[in-house]
Amino acid sequence: MSPCTGGRCAAHPDPAPDPGPESARHGAALGVLRLAAGLTAALLGVLLAPLAAPLPAAGRLLLVRVWCRTVLAAFGVRVRVTGRPAPGSGPLLVVANHVSWLDVPLLAAVLPGRMLAKREVRDWPVFGPLAALGGTLFVDRDRIRALPGTVGALGAVLADGGRAVVFPEGTTWCGRAQGEFRPAVFQAARDTGTDVLPVRIVYTPAGRTAYVGADTLGTSLWRIARTRRLVAEIRVREPIPPARHPDRRALASAAHTAVTTEPGEPTEPGERANPAAPAVRNDGAARSPVPAQSAVASDRANLPASSVHQCASVSPAAASSARTPS
Repeated sequence: MSPCTGGRCAAHPDPAPDPGPESARHGAALGVLRLAAGLTAALLGVLLAPLAAPLPAAGRLLLVRVWCRTVLAAFGVRVRVTGRPAPGSGPLLVVANHVSWLDVPLLAAVLPGRMLAKREVRDWPVFGPLAALGGTLFVDRDRIRALPGTVGALGAVLADGGRAVVFPEGTTWCGRAQGEFRPAVFQAARDTGTDVLPVRIVYTPAGRTAYVGADTLGTSLWRIARTRRLVAEIRVREPIPPARHPDRRALASAAHTAVTTEPGEPTEPGERANPAAPAVRNDGAARSPVPAQSAVASDRANLPASSVHQCASVSPAAASSARTPS
């Protein structure tokens, strides 16, 4: 579980830079306008999505990118892409750290693909229909037996030349710390010989977008809408060929290192770029690859489902009611 909570590393100070009632009124007015614009853009996507269904895949992806950029702009989010140029097409398993529900439209605006999300997302208002129409792959986290099938579905997307997008941490973190990458989904890349593209998501100011602890979606939407000069940065790393690593655990470890380590930072054994992030176990690195079905089935609870946030310091009731769209 993520140790990040709103009262600790993901503190949410008031976004207004100037004190006083006048500044508070301006901040509230800005938040109302952005919230209305953002929700309107999202609803338009729901209404217009059926019209895009007959289009070829390239056309649908283009519309998804335009729509997601519109939603982000409506909420006042400026998008920045750094690192290597983002691939325009071709099969890829895109893996990223998970900070907020904003991660989903952000990646869809830059690197659109079939996303993996928990089953409950399908039933959410606005986001659920959009996720389904966008080809999201839904997974039941409580059914371990469904794990091989989900990994097989990811593999089918990659084998067909498509792009899959996954948050391997399986839970949101504050952005200052990261969790380990669960290895199950990386088996899909190994089975299909597809490169893994690690990307790191960074928000400025830090902490404003973090969706952790007992946060509700409404609270997060309102906080983001009121935040001035919000920048969302996607740092694209070098692709990782799966053939360079003996199994999915080693591949997950390499992707985790690429996401959490900035270029130039030390990565020697025993030295982690982010002391707050737990180390990724690589106890299977010396073993030869195993067949996908038996290997994936042995990964108990190792399948990440996008946008599930839990915190050790949150009560079980609060943790079970917390949720994020993806």
